[in-house]
Parts: sequence; structure tokens; C-alpha cells
Amino acid sequence: MIACLYSGGKDSTLALHRAYYEGCKAELLITMISKNEYSYMFHRPNVEFSSMQAKALGIMHRLVMTEGEKEKELDDIEIALTDNHVTKLITGAVASTYQRNRINAICERLGIEHISPLWGIDPMNELDELSRNYNAIITHVSAEGLDESFLGSRIDDGIIHRLVDLNKRYGINMLFEGGEAESFVLDAPLFKNKIIVDKARREWDGSIGNYIIEKAHLEMK
Repeated sequence: MIACLYSGGKDSTLALHRAYYEGCKAELLITMISKNEYSYMFHRPNVEFSSMQAKALGIMHRLVMTEGEKEKELDDIEIALTDNHVTKLITGAVASTYQRNRINAICERLGIEHISPLWGIDPMNELDELSRNYNAIITHVSAEGLDESFLGSRIDDGIIHRLVDLNKRYGINMLFEGGEAESFVLDAPLFKNKIIVDKARREWDGSIGNYIIEKAHLEMK
């Protein structure tokens, strides 16, 4: 079984596509839902809507609950991979050695091939591809310079220019590998349908913010 560890964010979605175009077609999406919003491993905002993305992709989907406790959450990944007979695992690892090393260790122990198409990607290359071919919105911000105006915004040329400026001014990682922000993909090349957000709210405390999707539906492209 070829699986993708799928959060619904820009990196796992782009990795899924890159692997597909390289001849590795995911048969299963595994989404970890962490009870800990500060998990070291897992994306949290709007992850429940990954089931809608799976439907748009036409790929089987498994939601796996985890307490999100540091290191212990890795056991939950291992169980999910074993239970679903995974032989190849696609992940959206970009630059976080913390995450990649732990996934590598699990895969090595289970005899699973770890495929990380985005590892070491140039940030501008990824952002440009997202801007041109995807509808990915920012759903969480928690870094200096990232204010309420980013919440719910599509990653387009305008947002990219702002991220470049913030990188120069504050040193933020433009792909959010330091936890600066999170994202959610509403449309992508392999989506048979696009996701339309019907209702959402913004939460902002002056330094940390979330864009919470409350209701959405699929629409034909």
C-alpha cells in the first residue's frame, strides 16, 4: 500500500502531486489528528476537513487520533502504518530534520520506503508553484510580522512578496518550517472538485491567529 501522511496543508499536498507525477500514486491518505495543538509532528488547524480533500482527490482516507505527546505520538504513526500495510510512505518534509529523522527511523524499522519529494526544495520554487497551480490559504500565524491580514489569504504573488520581505526583516522561514504559519489547500491539479468555504472565522490575540473553517462544500471544477 502506497500511503501519504496527509495534513491537508501545502507541503503534504504538493508532495502527493510530485510523487504522482514521478509515477508513485498514493492509494491511501493517513491524517493524524492531534489533541495537542502544539504537537511537534502534526499540523492542527482545520485538519478535520482533510476528509473533504480526500473525497476531492478520490483517494481512500484514514483519520487517526493521537494525544500528540512528544515522542509518544510516533507510536501512533507506527501503528497506523502497520495496520494499513503501508509499503511506501510519501511525506511533505521540507527542511525539518526533527520530523524527517523520526519518520525515517519508523520507516526503516518497518521496512517502508520513505519518499519525501520536497526535501531541500528552494522556498521560492515551492511558493511559485503553489501560487500558479494551487489554491492554498494560510490558516494559522504565530511569528513576528505575520498579522491578522494573512489569515484566510491565498498564497499568491502578493503574499509571496510579503513573505520575502518578512524573511529579510525578521528571518522567518518562508515555508513556515519553524512553525511560523500553517496552510490548507482548497484546490489542486489532482482535485476533481474544489473546496468552497461557506463559513469561517478569524481568531486573533495580537500575536497568534487562526482561520477556522466552520462549514465548506465541494463544487465541480
